[in-house]
Amino acid sequence: MKIIPAIDLMDGKVVRLYKGDPKQKTVYSDNPIDVAKRWESAGADMIHLVDLDATLGKGSNLDVIKKILNSISIPVEVAGGLRDKSKVMDVSKISERIVLGTLAFKDKLLLKSLLTELGSEKIVISVDHRDGEIVIYGWQESAGIKLIDAINEFLEMGFTEFLLTNVSRDGTLEGPDLQFLEQASNMDNANIIASGGISNIEDVKKIKEKNAFGVILGKALYENKISIEEAKEIV
Repeated sequence: MKIIPAIDLMDGKVVRLYKGDPKQKTVYSDNPIDVAKRWESAGADMIHLVDLDATLGKGSNLDVIKKILNSISIPVEVAGGLRDKSKVMDVSKISERIVLGTLAFKDKLLLKSLLTELGSEKIVISVDHRDGEIVIYGWQESAGIKLIDAINEFLEMGFTEFLLTNVSRDGTLEGPDLQFLEQASNMDNANIIASGGISNIEDVKKIKEKNAFGVILGKALYENKISIEEAKEIV
């Protein structure tokens, strides 16, 4: 299982939101490059880099993202606001993987085109949900589809990589949503990265037991409730 720290960017700073609410944010650093280097040195397998300003349609941290990518050598997956082809292609040239959420649900024709051009391992489908209902546009709007139905549809299209977040748990330290994780991880050919609610090393063990492909560490990492080193030990 991959250990993947998250770096969420807002106004060029490293932040964490509570349940995705931009009004409830905590700033952890104004130097995201140093943070990325720290997680790399600690043994992270990959970094999950999120442009929250782009997600919310309020700006871009692309320049900061490029600097981070130039500063470290481990793989990086970039998420947030990748909703048109030109931006997707630009980011795909500089990052190991791209994470598509809203676009994946709103423009299936473009999604199929990107799959053909980039391949399934390059694209991670973000299946953000609120208790089993998919949400898009920075978790502000329902997509009108159930989580498992959505994953099935993308599997049939040829996708294999998924980022699973129950937004009701994200940033809460209340523990991961193991019920939906188990359902998703048991689906054939689905590599599931678990995200949201992780609060300690026991949560990471439980996620590993559900056969997740990876786990994203966010608030628990920044609040020193867990370390990358101890997470790596159990996987």
